[in-house]
Amino acid sequence: MCGLCGELRFDGGPADLAAIERMNERLRQRGPDHGGSYSDGALGFGHRRLSIIDLSEHAHQPMLDQELSLALVYNGAIYNYKELRTTLQGLGYHFFSSGDTEVILKAYHAWGEDCVDRLHGMFAFAVWDCQRQRLFLARDRFGIKPLYYTQNGRRFRFASNTQALLAAGGVDTAIDPVALHHQFTLHGVVPAPLTIFRGVRKLAPGHCMVIEANGTERIRTYWRYPATRPEVPLSDGEWLEAIHDTLREAVRKRNEIADVPVGVLLSGGLDSSLLVALLAESGARDLRTFSVGFEDQPEEKGSEFEYSDPVVERYDTRHHKFLVPNSEVLKRLPEAVDNMAEPMFGQDAVAFYLLGEQVSRQIKVVQSGQGADEVFGGYFWYSRIMQEHNGKAVERFAKHYFDRDHDEYLRMVSAEYGGADYTRELIAERLSASDAETLIDAVLHLDQTMLIVDDPVKRVDNMTMAWGLEARVPFLDHHLVELAARCPPELKLREGGKYPLKAMARGILPDAVIDRPKGYFPMPALKYVRGEFLEFMRGILDTREARQRGVFRQSYIDMLMAAPEMHHTRIRGNKLWHIALFEFWLQRNLHPARSMG
Repeated sequence: MCGLCGELRFDGGPADLAAIERMNERLRQRGPDHGGSYSDGALGFGHRRLSIIDLSEHAHQPMLDQELSLALVYNGAIYNYKELRTTLQGLGYHFFSSGDTEVILKAYHAWGEDCVDRLHGMFAFAVWDCQRQRLFLARDRFGIKPLYYTQNGRRFRFASNTQALLAAGGVDTAIDPVALHHQFTLHGVVPAPLTIFRGVRKLAPGHCMVIEANGTERIRTYWRYPATRPEVPLSDGEWLEAIHDTLREAVRKRNEIADVPVGVLLSGGLDSSLLVALLAESGARDLRTFSVGFEDQPEEKGSEFEYSDPVVERYDTRHHKFLVPNSEVLKRLPEAVDNMAEPMFGQDAVAFYLLGEQVSRQIKVVQSGQGADEVFGGYFWYSRIMQEHNGKAVERFAKHYFDRDHDEYLRMVSAEYGGADYTRELIAERLSASDAETLIDAVLHLDQTMLIVDDPVKRVDNMTMAWGLEARVPFLDHHLVELAARCPPELKLREGGKYPLKAMARGILPDAVIDRPKGYFPMPALKYVRGEFLEFMRGILDTREARQRGVFRQSYIDMLMAAPEMHHTRIRGNKLWHIALFEFWLQRNLHPARSMG
């Protein structure tokens, strides 16, 4: 798990090593164990390493294989690297390290661009072919690992976050009006390749990219999967058994493929609790678990310790529990925002940031339960959409998911950011394009391949890697997702959703954990905005910077300020928090001296 960056010049000049150094410095937190750089004329690489697999210097990056004339920077974990290494050795390749990094290098040499089809894990990487003068970049199937880029007629740059690209300079930071529409309609999600800045793009999940020395670019999709029933039907029992076996294997791999201990972020919900139970079922010993809680509000409890504690007791884990006061949340909020590659509306971003700080003092790798709801239908809006039978697919989806309809969006933003209903157009296209049997199949597929990438998955990566902590997400194992996508939605959504996981958990988890209402990483102070949190947001939106930027109409801000606890989105986000966080992110990231201080 690391941070990577690089530059390829098209104008005949050498790579700007000073820019690469600036980018690398902004990635230091992602990789505190080692930093390195490499250049080959027009090409320059930078890398920050978090040592997880092969802790020796032989696995340092950038990694150069002089015999093959290839150089690599890579971020991630390949869970089948040992099997691939054996295959490659059978093809005559020799290895100078024992980790997964060199396996990617050899795999690219052996199979070219098709190497990505053989990689099982999470990854973002760039390979420089010194002989062909060609740059190859790839991102894992679910975008668990980030890959941003910026380009013009003179050069192409890439990095693990936008802050590194901004540090390099020369980025068009004008707000992209289409991305802005997505941001405030899809709960903070701006689907690839867009970002909120016109000059920054990101490689989509399941895609790879080739950049030639002359600047010619080619992007292709390397992975798709259907959400249709198999030709030979399975019984409910057969589905449950297959899902149990596949998830157990995903959890086992993510525990064993590391040369350091692996823990679990235990929220108290079904998903993370099930990870603990499956690890114990697979024979893991000395389990380490970590939980965080916050202050209660009258409307909502701030911790779920009452659910996590019985799991800890049942499996006798080595547990660490942290309780964070609201004063600490507000004080540390700017730090969390500085580590967001893009503005994140999820209220649990700060929670993950503060938890990551504590966990990183104990351990380097954790498993996390992100993805279970999107794969197995755990959110309340899925059943509501499933019950809709009238109207176009996008209308049935928007009714239960969009944060704002287009008419409210136009009342929110100033005239220069108005325009077409870009998000409705995009979602309509994606829902119709997926290989899905029913609307709910298409919705789950959309969530897994697009929405989850730039909401919970990105949030977990950014907030844990801010502390050099690697988070692994077994519910997004692509074998598991492919299997679950073929499973009838009626089975997944039975008993309020996630029925296969609930059935699996019977007998190995307390019933109270299984049968509890669906919970979210609680951060009540950012949902029911009052007191010092309200004044903090008021202060952000009342700055000269915010007024001069003029993204939001003052009349809309005034409406939210008049009743800050009352304006929530369909999926329970606070609308005042959305616009305050967005403006605050711009203020922090467009003033690097402030955000780095």
